[in-house]
Amino acid sequence: MASKPGERRLQILHTLAEMLETPKGEKITTAALAGRLDCSEAALYRHFASKAQMFEGLIEFIEHSLFGVINQVTAQEENGFRQLELILGLLLSFAQKNRGMTRVLIGDALVNENERLQTRINTLLDKIEAALKQALRIAATQEQFRPDADVSALANLLRCYAVGRWEQYARSAFTREPAAQWPQQWPMLYYACLSQMARAN
Repeated sequence: MASKPGERRLQILHTLAEMLETPKGEKITTAALAGRLDCSEAALYRHFASKAQMFEGLIEFIEHSLFGVINQVTAQEENGFRQLELILGLLLSFAQKNRGMTRVLIGDALVNENERLQTRINTLLDKIEAALKQALRIAATQEQFRPDADVSALANLLRCYAVGRWEQYARSAFTREPAAQWPQQWPMLYYACLSQMARAN
């Protein structure tokens, strides 16, 4: 029984993500992807106009997955620092569960691909940073912060922490899991934020 067009698109994206999980990070061709799916390259192009469009499909999946949860967190959790903890934990656990997507997030899988793909990832990371910044702003209304507390700098620092953990995971051939030390590292980040933002006595 033939699969529906939408199901075939998902199968192609799922297979592409699986191929990106190889630690060697070899360039993926449409010929190799078609071979894995046991179909012709022409069959791939019936669902996607180009390989770049396939990667865009992965980026859309990442964005919908992350912000679906982030939006739930911000809607249900009032405490700003708790929002930060949940968002950062999500960023680490998502990468740990989705190796191929991690290589997309750090841009490793996009080398030599259409430059608009990296632009889309940059935009996605900026949106993540904005979510972290908003959580910090909420925390600022709930805690005794200095009037000159730089929430922009802190949000960028936390973004860099998450991206750094993704990078380490991918560069270690997926052996150094990003969430492995999260229970120990979150208190460090929390108190680092407080030390920078607490109102001087």
